[in-house]
Amino acid sequence: MLPVVFVHGIRVSGTMWSPVRALLDRPSAAPDLPGHGTRRGLPFDLDAACEVVADSIAELGGRALVAGFSLGGYVGFATAARYPARVAGLVAMGCTARPPRTIAGLYRRVGRIAARHAATAEAVSRYGFRRALPGPMGEAIIEGGLTTEVIPSAVEAVAGSDPIAALAAYPGQVWLLNGSRDPFRADERRFLAACHDGTLAHLPGRGHLTMLADPGLVARFVEKAARAADGAGVEAATDVQRALPALLP
Repeated sequence: MLPVVFVHGIRVSGTMWSPVRALLDRPSAAPDLPGHGTRRGLPFDLDAACEVVADSIAELGGRALVAGFSLGGYVGFATAARYPARVAGLVAMGCTARPPRTIAGLYRRVGRIAARHAATAEAVSRYGFRRALPGPMGEAIIEGGLTTEVIPSAVEAVAGSDPIAALAAYPGQVWLLNGSRDPFRADERRFLAACHDGTLAHLPGRGHLTMLADPGLVARFVEKAARAADGAGVEAATDVQRALPALLP
């Protein structure tokens, strides 16, 4: 049975995936990226992040579906391009935007301010996560700790990467999943066009964080992708978008 490696978003940790992992009937892992969670204090860059994901895949047998959200999705793109034999398929959520230099610069400045005022920034983040995701998902995101000091280097790494080129280099199946109101879906058609075997699906009415509001829905989507990447569940490989309404509440 194909395992799944989940990759978390910026300044949070692998604990964010606990409610989703609990609903899967297959092996999974959710490692902390450099500078996050249990790896707080380590420098973040894409090479080091990809190594963490690749090592997690190796621990699960050497081949896995990779499922990443936001920063984790960009790390997933890079990992798939570097280790295509290990990444059996890729689910990328909330990460199909290439910000203009001006927007990337704004994120860098905000990140530097947050890093200088970490306690305040982390308190604001905890409040925001709980407001956006009341219940188990919000608490899971907070559980592993928040590391605002890593934001500048993580933003710099993503801004300096080429996720579209990474997708073009990866020969496997890719599922792009976005909330319909997520600003990070701005370039989703370009990302989809770069895929050798790609599918784009939307969660109606959901934003960036709120696309994670229903762990059961995310788990069912990932399960379908894992079955398809493992050679079963052909319907998921051919048309996840058509199957998605049946998964919605």
